Amino acid sequence: MNIVPHHHHSCESFSSKFLQFCMEFHVGQILRSCNTYKMRGFAVMAIFCVALEQAFHRRSFYQRKKDAPESISFERDTFYRFMNSCAIHWRKFTLLLSTAIIRQAIEPLTSKARRNVLIIDDSLLSRNRSKKVELLARVYDHVSGMYVKGFRMLTLSWSDGNTFLPLSHCLLSSSSKQQQLQGASESVDPRSNGGKQRKLAQCKAPEVVLTLLQEAREAGIPAQHVLFDSWFCSPASLHQIHELGYDVIACVKKSEKMHFCFQGRMQDVMAIYRSQKKRRGRSAYLLSVEAEAVKDGKRLPVRLVYVRNKARRGDYLVLVSTDLSLSEEEIIQTYGKRWNIEVFFKMCKSYLKLGKETRAISYDALTAHTSIVFTRYMMLALEQRRNVDERSIGELFFLTIDELEDLRYLDALTMLLKLLMDCAKDTEILDEEQLNQLLDLFLAKLPDLWQRCLKQCA
Repeated sequence: MNIVPHHHHSCESFSSKFLQFCMEFHVGQILRSCNTYKMRGFAVMAIFCVALEQAFHRRSFYQRKKDAPESISFERDTFYRFMNSCAIHWRKFTLLLSTAIIRQAIEPLTSKARRNVLIIDDSLLSRNRSKKVELLARVYDHVSGMYVKGFRMLTLSWSDGNTFLPLSHCLLSSSSKQQQLQGASESVDPRSNGGKQRKLAQCKAPEVVLTLLQEAREAGIPAQHVLFDSWFCSPASLHQIHELGYDVIACVKKSEKMHFCFQGRMQDVMAIYRSQKKRRGRSAYLLSVEAEAVKDGKRLPVRLVYVRNKARRGDYLVLVSTDLSLSEEEIIQTYGKRWNIEVFFKMCKSYLKLGKETRAISYDALTAHTSIVFTRYMMLALEQRRNVDERSIGELFFLTIDELEDLRYLDALTMLLKLLMDCAKDTEILDEEQLNQLLDLFLAKLPDLWQRCLKQCA
């Protein structure tokens, strides 16, 4: 995706694009189904659209309202009440919206044989200068190797290998009260959507992942495999996700604590690698073995694929798959789709102002802001698929492909020869007997297989 422009004409064009996007996928109805209603004053869609296009302006909402009051009809308090509402189910909103996009715009143009995947990963949402943000916690930053103040933005997404769409998210605090710098607000009703979201934010990450996957399955998201990095991979998670009806393709952490049953005894992936003979040459993978993930006496057949680490010579990565019908090359290819979520995090933070647009201290406002940023990305991803990707021109694409498939090479050659003979007759260069002699001489020079096929076509 190109960098987001910030000049006036681009802002006007983006406003019209957002309106078309909201009308096409009935965003207003989805908001109402997520408990977003007009109490008094201004319509919900008017406030939502202003929040949606905010990233494409140079100024904040406060500055826009101050410099050009006529451009926004409502006051700041109305906007802040909308963002701070604990009644709106924002996680459900992003899930329903992405489901509508998949079913209406993507699935009709996607082959049934394509492997759609769900991708799980988390990213740091830093609030290092904050003190009073609700549920603020100390979170470990794997990049700097230090603890910082903020949240873990756990994200569930969908991809068909071409288009990436975020499905749901949860801003994780910490399940340990010692790591929490601020607790949850006591004024929020625990029965409300905001109260349930706060409770989910204080659960452990594996529990939240299962909740998000269960919601995606109930929504009918078309996907067969779940991809994630080594931070969540364990025999317990493989069993739990497999029980939900998904197959897992994940990276395994090379640790002495991670064991699989191989050749009748429990071994870690490093011991399995040392005991087996590797493939020679420049193979796509070094080793592939079948093992079992054991948890509480239950055994789940898995395939371990050892792949060269291109970043470190002499090192290797270990992929695990619960789908034994896939070949080693297909496992590696499918897991490669996980990189799309890293690009998504970069896009949201660098261009869509995920961590810079709001300085709110309410957990509801942070959740609302994250969902709005996800909606911006959905619209941009859909625009890219429709306007940049040549494979998604629509019905015209399929009609063209059908015509090319029906017209074989020999049929085309026969048509060209017939056209050449007709042109020679019309110009009276050769008579019919000479044309037949010339055609027979030409066919005699062709291979035997072509001669038989052309005579059948004639």
